[in-house]
Amino acid sequence: MEKQTLLYEGKAKQVYSTNEPNILWVHFMDQVTALNGKRKTQIAQKGQLASAISDYLFNYLTDKGIANHYLKKVGPVDQLVKKVEILPLEVVVRNLAAGHFVTKYGVPMHQKLTATIHEFYLKNDELDDPFMNDEQIMALNLATKAEIATLKAQADLVNQYLTTLFKEINIELVDFKLEFGYDETQTLILADELSPDNMRLLDMTTHASLDKDVFRQQSGDMTSGYQIVLDRLINRK
Repeated sequence: MEKQTLLYEGKAKQVYSTNEPNILWVHFMDQVTALNGKRKTQIAQKGQLASAISDYLFNYLTDKGIANHYLKKVGPVDQLVKKVEILPLEVVVRNLAAGHFVTKYGVPMHQKLTATIHEFYLKNDELDDPFMNDEQIMALNLATKAEIATLKAQADLVNQYLTTLFKEINIELVDFKLEFGYDETQTLILADELSPDNMRLLDMTTHASLDKDVFRQQSGDMTSGYQIVLDRLINRK
């Protein structure tokens, strides 16, 4: 497989074409951002840790029957994925209160939510990824009612499997962001990445953050948390 033209560079990854038209090459960068990219820096080993965790979690979900774009790793910070047409929506699932949910509604941090919450955000950096409800999504023809139902159902399955997995290694899944896209067969599948870059994880004993919140809050060494997550996954029985 040959890496070819750079197609897209995001906050944490570069995406290249390959000599196979329906396969893309994803390169994880050491760049870390907060405030929708307004604050950024380079942190050594971050790309390698995020790539390794994402590799583990995609393979885990594949084994559970969750259709996704992931193919395989081709290096410490490089992966091959299926080419998909990404829906311009971020799907957020919340199990505990955190982030914008806390500041918006004035609830205690990490309050257990009695019902799992689904939120949609428009993928648009210039607009700071605004929140969207179902009707707004349909009014702008971003997704149909059936597609929205599929996104929620798939997000619930991912939540179920990842919550169980993380509890096995004494980690609580607070919330996470997913993206979906259509593959060459026009099947809507899970895409993007699965790492502490786009989920909040808490050590169930110490309640320490094991995710990018450490960078957002400038509260310590972010990569040590990523390393803990990876080590526990690898050593999971």
